[in-house]
Order: sequence, then structure tokens, then C-alpha cells
Amino acid sequence: MSAWAKMVVEKVLGGPAGLPSRGARAALRIVAPAVLVAAFAVVAGCGDTSATEGSTITTAATVKKSDIVLASTTSTQDSGLFDVLLPAFEAAYPQYTVKVVAAGTGEALKLGENKDADVLLVHAPTSEKEFVENGFGTERFEVMYNDFVIVGPADDPAGIRGTTDAAQALKAISVAEVLFVSRGDDSGTHKKELSLWKASGVEPSGAWYESAGQGMGDVLAISSEKQAYTLSDRASYLNLLEGLDLEVLVEGDKALFNQYGVIPVTDATNAAGAADFAAWIISTEGQTVIGDYGVEKFGQPLFVPNAG
Repeated sequence: MSAWAKMVVEKVLGGPAGLPSRGARAALRIVAPAVLVAAFAVVAGCGDTSATEGSTITTAATVKKSDIVLASTTSTQDSGLFDVLLPAFEAAYPQYTVKVVAAGTGEALKLGENKDADVLLVHAPTSEKEFVENGFGTERFEVMYNDFVIVGPADDPAGIRGTTDAAQALKAISVAEVLFVSRGDDSGTHKKELSLWKASGVEPSGAWYESAGQGMGDVLAISSEKQAYTLSDRASYLNLLEGLDLEVLVEGDKALFNQYGVIPVTDATNAAGAADFAAWIISTEGQTVIGDYGVEKFGQPLFVPNAG
């Protein structure tokens, strides 16, 4: 073993005779994997203590990254948050590349059950808690929140503008039989919509109620084109506003609260990556990225971080 390799092993692993210290254990998550690979490559060199001409030493640039599959909502993706959140995470953890599967919360949870995702970022707290209680997720952590809004055409044919009771606003839309476009995809937004219809005492059906089976961005585009009403998370609406002919008509009801949670999947393919992502997104660094998003463009954050 060369003196250099011996020094690396002893410094990182806490010495040849002892267990790693707490600081060393923490360092194992931070130290560039290439350093360890290079050190043990030398150790495995059968006693050769000098580099031969043409030999290569593994560097950080040649270390193979591992993928983290993140199943999340289309509303989170359509909000634009991932454009700033994921690069920040990958800068902090360069050993990972995050692959996003954007789907409704119901589909994201199914991906987790089938272990087709490593970690979930979703917004249906009741379903999330059941997911963990049934053993599919290791733990659920609250991450951030914003709110839902009912948007629609500026002329507001159902007369709901300024209504502070979201369920009553939906009832008014049903009475007027003005077109309402539903996500219809078992997403967190769809689950919220169904709970509001239940509170209104209306079972929506008929020509005025269209189930799109699409993500948030597509449903907003359809609603804008058809001058219909829909339920949207505020972040997606604001991020896509420039291409929409819709206005916020109903907001502020406590029933429109929209909480997001992160859940590492039990026995995930990349369990270490899932745990690291969950830990980072609820850390001060991750929460700061979330809290800053949207401030420059909209004068307000699109999500309010609330981990802990």
C-alpha cells in the first residue's frame, strides 16, 4: 500500500484499528467518491507503489452517477419549481441525477407501491399517510404548501367572483350549468376537487362537466380555450398565466389549503438517494430554495416552506 493510499484510508475511515468517528461517518456522505475509488484502486494494485506510464487515476468526473427516480405531481412540475430545485440538489449531491416522473398523486403513489420510484413529492396528505401506514413508504415529511384557486373566464357567467366558500362556488357553477373542466386523473388536485363537490352536496355530471384526465398545465390550457372554470394550484396558474385567458375568481377558503409531503419509498432501488433527497429538501438549504422561488418574478413565493 502506498503512503498516499494509507493516509486516505486512515483519514476517511477513522484509522486502521478503530471505528469511524461521528465526524468521519458524516464525511463518508460528503467526500468525493472518486477519492475512495482511487485509494482502493491503489490498495488493490498488488503492492505497486508507483504509477506506470499510461495508467489512469479515477477522478470525480469519471465516477458513475446513480439515478434517483422522483415521482411527483404535474402541478409541481408545471409550477416551474423543479427548474431551480433539482439543480440545487444535484449541486449539493453531485453523485446523483434526479429523473422526474410527473403524474397525478394517485399515480405517483402507485409508482411507489410498485417500487418504480425511489421517492415521492405529492400533495394528498390523507393518501400519503395511508401509503406510509401500509408500509410502502419509510416516513412522510411535510415540505411546503400553497393554495388552490378556482379560475375561470373574466365575464364569470356563474357569478362566483369573490365568493369565499369554494364549495358554494362549485354549486353555483352546477346550477348555472357552465362548463367546468376537471383533472379527472386521481391527482391531489382532483382529490381536492372531489372533496369540494362532496361538501357542496352536488354530484357533478352532465354536458357542463368535462373530465379531461390530464395534468394541470393541459387542463388550464383546455379551460382557457373553452372559457371554462377549473380548480388549479396557484403556483401552476401563475407560472403559466401568460398563455392563459383565465382569472382567479375564488380564493382564501381554508378548504383550499394545499400541503405537499416527501416520502422515501420502502426498499427503493436507490434507497440512499431517496433518503438524501428527502433530507435535503427539508433542510435549511432546500427550504431556502423553495421559499425564494417566484419572488423575483411574481413578488411572492409560489410555495411556502414548512418542514419541521
